[in-house]
Amino acid sequence: MYPGYITDVEGIKVGHSQSEEGMTGCTVIICEEGATGGVDVRGSAPGTRETDLFKSDKMVDKVHAVVLSGGSAFGLDAASGVMKYLEENHVGFDVGVTKVPIVASAVIFDLNIGDYKIRPDFNMGYSAAKFANENERAQGNIGCGMGATVGKILGPDNAMKSGLGSASIRVGELIVSALVSVNSFGDIYDYKTGEQIAGVYDYKNNKLLNTISVIKGEEVDLNFPMRNTTIGVIVTNAILTKAEGNKVSQMAHNGYARSINPVHTMLDGDTIFTMATNKIISDVNIVGTLAAEVMSMAITNAVINASGYKNLLASKEIKKTIV
Repeated sequence: MYPGYITDVEGIKVGHSQSEEGMTGCTVIICEEGATGGVDVRGSAPGTRETDLFKSDKMVDKVHAVVLSGGSAFGLDAASGVMKYLEENHVGFDVGVTKVPIVASAVIFDLNIGDYKIRPDFNMGYSAAKFANENERAQGNIGCGMGATVGKILGPDNAMKSGLGSASIRVGELIVSALVSVNSFGDIYDYKTGEQIAGVYDYKNNKLLNTISVIKGEEVDLNFPMRNTTIGVIVTNAILTKAEGNKVSQMAHNGYARSINPVHTMLDGDTIFTMATNKIISDVNIVGTLAAEVMSMAITNAVINASGYKNLLASKEIKKTIV
């Protein structure tokens, strides 16, 4: 497992809330002081909230929380619960009569894993924010990782279980961290070894398959009811502008490309946020390069920490003979 966690950055809190019956949940990353934000959406099937605020020409320049949620578009409701909790604790953009928390969000599709009628909602978001803390280290089947799966070229019955992962890199005083829910259409590779660690799986013959080989070998039907999105957050203590935050999010997608294949398809809604706490002077090129590296590390951690669910196996439960 790769080292570190997103809470290695001072001032960052992480909280989770989930339902085992629904096999869904949400994860919130909170910066009470406000963090300079950035975002980059590469997939073609995203579900997001407040992403326009990250544009450099928009007035608000700080975000107080990012919510990663299951439940497809229904899961965007969890962000309202986070807003309520933060307002009660006087965290937000001061408008005189109150403080308005700036809470961005992105969602994954996990409705077909557990009970689809159970989705992350206002109460689940409120709970995740309430229990958020600076010492959180959980990975795998927790929060937004509860219903995450990967490798869906042959449909949901040939997918594998994934989860939530985090990692961090320190270079002197600079810290660049990532947290990600890996719910991809494609297969997952460890970026350092090149080994495929999860993906489309032949449960009849107990073999890990390869999506690209499947595509080359036969005509496949992608009209099954399955959508995918890998959503993540880069957090750093570097001083960044909004434009630089957006650039870091762009560069962090290189981490997706190193670890997920295929990636950024019409069936994915791949999104990466950036939150900068503005404590350390650093070059944006360095931060972005490390962001791509740490995102790949977090993706591996998400997969190797996941546990299987019902008929879906996880990486640690299979033999990796690839066909």
